[in-house]
Amino acid sequence: MIILQKKANGISPAALNRFLASARAAAGLEGHVSVVIAAGSTLRRLNRQFRGKDHITDVLSFPAAFQPGSKRQAAGEIVISAEVAARSAKALGHSVADEIKVLILHGVLHLAGYDHERDSGEMAGLEQRLRHRFRLPAALTEREAR
Repeated sequence: MIILQKKANGISPAALNRFLASARAAAGLEGHVSVVIAAGSTLRRLNRQFRGKDHITDVLSFPAAFQPGSKRQAAGEIVISAEVAARSAKALGHSVADEIKVLILHGVLHLAGYDHERDSGEMAGLEQRLRHRFRLPAALTEREAR
């Protein structure tokens, strides 16, 4: 489910919901995912509160609590900064919608258990393959490697 707390030009919630379903399936992620497109100030507050980093960021993922032996109802929530997505899209020469899809894909992989800060390139490789499959611009892990 896509929740627009902050308006982002050129964004179709229906198209993003379809992309979210495809990204979840490709990552093997079961359960409901909410994607919140929010103001940069919201991302800064959440980044400070949950990661101890007092600066704005583009995307944060919050896995839902899971009880072993129970069927997973919710996988978690992804929060995306509308302003950072718009700035990145402009700087990289692609649409805001494509940038938000890149951020959704990145968040879905985190919710599926991948962690580019700790693995040996597993998430980066999968993110790159899925980015090609979905015909998206450079993935976040590819940008970080440059």
